[in-house]
Amino acid sequence: MALQDEKQPFTDIFDEDEAERSLLLSKPTCLIVFGKPGSGKKTLARKLAQRWNCVFIEASEVIQTNIQQETEYGLKCQELLCQGQSVPEELVTEMILQKIESPEVAHFGYVLTGFPSLSEEFMTVPQQIEKIMNLKLKPDVLINIKCPDYGLCQRISGLRQNPDSGEMYQRSQWDAKVTDKRKKEKDQDEEEGEEEDEEQEEEEEGEGGETAEGPRKKLASFHQLVQRPEDFLENAEKRIGIYKDIMHQPLEEFLTDHDCRYLIEVDGSQQPDHVFETKNCICCYCYFNKQDELFRALSSYKLIAPRYRWRRSRWGQVCPVALKEGDIVMGHPEFAVSFLGKMYVLSSQEALKKFMLNPRPYLLPPMPVSPCKVFVFGPPFSGRTTICNAIAHNYKGKV
Repeated sequence: MALQDEKQPFTDIFDEDEAERSLLLSKPTCLIVFGKPGSGKKTLARKLAQRWNCVFIEASEVIQTNIQQETEYGLKCQELLCQGQSVPEELVTEMILQKIESPEVAHFGYVLTGFPSLSEEFMTVPQQIEKIMNLKLKPDVLINIKCPDYGLCQRISGLRQNPDSGEMYQRSQWDAKVTDKRKKEKDQDEEEGEEEDEEQEEEEEGEGGETAEGPRKKLASFHQLVQRPEDFLENAEKRIGIYKDIMHQPLEEFLTDHDCRYLIEVDGSQQPDHVFETKNCICCYCYFNKQDELFRALSSYKLIAPRYRWRRSRWGQVCPVALKEGDIVMGHPEFAVSFLGKMYVLSSQEALKKFMLNPRPYLLPPMPVSPCKVFVFGPPFSGRTTICNAIAHNYKGKV
């Protein structure tokens, strides 16, 4: 009877505020892709970053980005490259670590590849592995691409480059023997399907005609392709041998000690498109332009679930970025954005860029808190500056 008399208070186990706070405090998912030279780790990492809306981090990509943005590191790299020198491994490592510590990565996470590096002029491979695993945003999921040496050497030696555009082509794209063999196999498949309906046969013939003319046109433009020196068969075998001598043992020991639940080993002999199946990222951003139609349009756009509508956030029309910086500024509808099912209205393009890179600092408690502004006045030498500095230090404000 005592148990029946006790009334349990009604509680909502799905606390929305607690769930949102937990997500904002959580670490973003980070991945790292390993593999032998030419195994397709860069292609796979780029596709994973695009699919999961993560930041793609790779040595050449980081160098190019710094040069384009004319950063301090970028100017150093450009100077060295203009002198015909290579970029030191120490400088490349610093740029990669700087990218990992950026606000954008702190929110979206990253997909890293090409690290650890085969060059040990700055750090050995075990030291590089230890460095990346001691980061604040260390990799959560490890992807190891496995590929037999013979097939990998054949793939690398079959690569050709367009000297004008720099685009790379595989043997299956430029070699007439391979394309003719595929065409014959396709013709045999079409002959086996003659028992199908006439309409389907006509469609197959039409497709066959298009694919027959397509390779001829492409092959005609492939005569200018060249083979890079590093793609020669003997050089490819040498690169793979260096990888096995330097990288294989420490990397295998590291992968063996890692939790197998977060280790993915894939077959590198297949296309990168089919290596790893992913789904679209849950978080998405939506933009709207008209003040009157902002909330009404957004409330019915890309619903998360049936009967679930986008809602106003606790910030209302106030810009979260400006509020975090100590000012109450109303947002503009052209800078509206949705995040985690709620609507936020930013005040400027710069504020929108900051919010898009990493919204967490602007949404975590104690925000939203209206800024408190204090004006201290008094006669000369009354201690106004001292009091202002003490108040600012105690309440983390600005003088």
